[in-house]
This record gives sequence, structure tokens and C-alpha cells, in this order.
Amino acid sequence: MAFRSLGANKLRSILTMAGITIGVFSVIGVMTTVSALRGSIETGLSFLGTNMFQFAKWPTGISSGGQDRRKYQMRRDITLDEAQRYMKLMEGTSDVICLKVFNQDGSAQAVYENRKTTPGLTFGGSNEHFITANQYSIETGRNLTAGDVDLGRPVVIIGQTIVQKLFPTESPLGKVIKISGRTYTVIGTFAPKGSAFGQSQDDILIVPITRYLSDFGSEGVTVNIATQAPSQTMYNETIDKAITAMRIVRGLQPEDENDFELYSNDSLIAAFAKIADAVRAGALVISAIALLAAGVGIMNIMLVSVTERTKEIGIRKSIGARKKSVLTQFLVESVVISLAGGLAGILLGICVGNGVAVLLKASIVFPWDWAAIGLAVCSGIGVGFGFYPAWKAASLDPIEALRYE
Repeated sequence: MAFRSLGANKLRSILTMAGITIGVFSVIGVMTTVSALRGSIETGLSFLGTNMFQFAKWPTGISSGGQDRRKYQMRRDITLDEAQRYMKLMEGTSDVICLKVFNQDGSAQAVYENRKTTPGLTFGGSNEHFITANQYSIETGRNLTAGDVDLGRPVVIIGQTIVQKLFPTESPLGKVIKISGRTYTVIGTFAPKGSAFGQSQDDILIVPITRYLSDFGSEGVTVNIATQAPSQTMYNETIDKAITAMRIVRGLQPEDENDFELYSNDSLIAAFAKIADAVRAGALVISAIALLAAGVGIMNIMLVSVTERTKEIGIRKSIGARKKSVLTQFLVESVVISLAGGLAGILLGICVGNGVAVLLKASIVFPWDWAAIGLAVCSGIGVGFGFYPAWKAASLDPIEALRYE
């Protein structure tokens, strides 16, 4: 009977369910997207090696404006000289300290003979600890050495994207390529690493940091310093010593605050979790507003339905229908409208959420917990906002109802 009632007024039913659909879609879509991307994002954020932490001038993902952004802009760059003095202070505490700088304008392009890559490669300078600090490995050739860095040799290690583009049928080792107008000899290739956030991690070129700064200048360039603790048990102790060493090389007084940022895989994941929580909270607020409006819509439609079916109610009650039966009939209709809209919102939210995840090459998920919560909430809305119209229908006097025109 409830479905027949919906079918008798298709347009009205669809418009009533649309509010529920939008409310449920907003929260299910966001939750599905966040759940699907969580594993991929946490993997992508875990770009530092085991027991690693990193110092940098800028906080990760800095997007603030006004005074906060100006504060970071006014910081002094971390220079190569400071980074090398930091390494000396950390001797005996950590054996793996990676110094690295990267091209920031997105114009890096590699050329070999008549072949070239597209612009936008990840191009930077580092030392022999880059592969440990950033979870890369060498597939062919060799890694950078301390000698390469000390002498500023024009050598480069390239990722698989560059290998496939410039050397599809030959070995790249020993070949001379040109990067942003400078020439380098290929000494090794990185093993494939895949993508993170839908972006390839194999379109990378790394040269000795000293050579990079010599070729492209150090003005406006800040060095990132990644340090590995000897073990998990010594992680906090190593961080304390590292912060002290950084404050010394930066010339800070005891009362001065740190003019550098410290982050690790855990802090990056925690930062993502905060963003995800904020997105979830926003989706819940939007959904709550939409569902509240939809609930009011359901109440109004059910009141209209009671008015239109007053004689029908009078006939039912006159031949023995109890008040409870009429109340249940209209409550079921209200719940059916709400659940139908909720199911449509769940399906639409899952499809859109997983569609976004597929575009970003993340795994597909089905948020069973949120779908169950969504259905429960829709049922509650149907009962809550449908009760007054149902009670009004059940309270009609059968004689007065039969006289209704």
C-alpha cells in the first residue's frame, strides 16, 4: 500500500525523496571517498624511511595566508653550509642524514638526442642517503657516493618514467642527458615505485646536491634534512639531539623559538587525519541540514496525503480499522519514502566516492557501517517526521471523515 501510494504521485514522491537523497549522498559520498583514499594517502604520506624525521623551512602542506604565511616566508632558508654543520654535530648519533633540495617551478625536462620527456619532472639534488630516506632503491647502476657530493660530479640517477621515454631500447647507463640546459651522465636508475595521490613517483631525477646548487644557484633555495634514528627505542632521544643541533647551526638563543619545522611519517598522517575529520564534520553538518529540511518536507507531504485521503480513512475506520492500524499505515508510508530516498543517496554516494578513488588509483570500498547508520537515520526521520501526520490520520472521527468534501 505504501509503494502504491508513492506510485500514485510520482513527481511529488521524487521531490520529497530528493531531500533525503541529497543529505545521505553528501555524507556517504565523503565517507566513501575518505575511506577509499585513506590507505593510499597514508602510503603516499609515508614517504620517509623507517625511524626517519625531517627538518624543513616550511610546514607540510602550508596553505595558510596572512600573518601565518608571512611568518614562514620571513624565515631564513636552511643553507647547505648549515646542513653540513648539522651533519658534523650529529656524528655518532645518526649514520643516515639525507640533504635534499628540489626544483620548484615544475619546468624540469630531460633530453637525450632527439628524444625528450614532458616538462614537470621531479628534479633535485641530494646525497648518498636519498634512497634510504625516501624509500627508493637502485635497479641498475650505482647510487650516489660521498665522493660525488664532495666533488660535485655531473652525474644523475633517473626514474623508470625517464628510462622508458629516453631509452626504450638501450641501457641508459653511461649516457649523457640534458636537464634544464645542463648535462649529466646517467650512473643509475631507480627501481619502479608506482604512484601516490594519482601522481607518478618514477618521473624523478637526482643529482649530487652540491652540483645542483652549483648549476642552478642557492639563492632562495632551502635544504630539507632527513635524519634516521638508529632504532625505534632511540627515536625520541635522536629527535631531541637533532633539535639541539639544528638550533646551534641556526644560531638560536635559548629564548628563541624554532625557526624550522620538524615532521615525520606519523605527524604527516596525523595531519591528514585532522583534515579528514574536518571534512567528515563538514559533511555531517551539510547532511544534517539537508535531512532536517527533507524531514519537514516529508511531514508536509504526509499531511497533504492525509487531507487527500480523509474519506478513505473514514471508510477504513467505519468498517473496523483500529486507531493503531491507521497510525501504522501512515508511519510505514513515511518510512518508505525516507528509506527510498536514503537508499538512492547511499548508492549514489558510493558510486561517486569510489569513482573519485578510482581516478586517484585507490582501492574500492563499501562503507557498510555508514550505510547502516544512514538507513537507521532515514528510518528515524520517517518515524519522527511522519508521526504527527499519522497521529492526525488515526485521530480522525470516521463520521466527520466521511462527510469531508
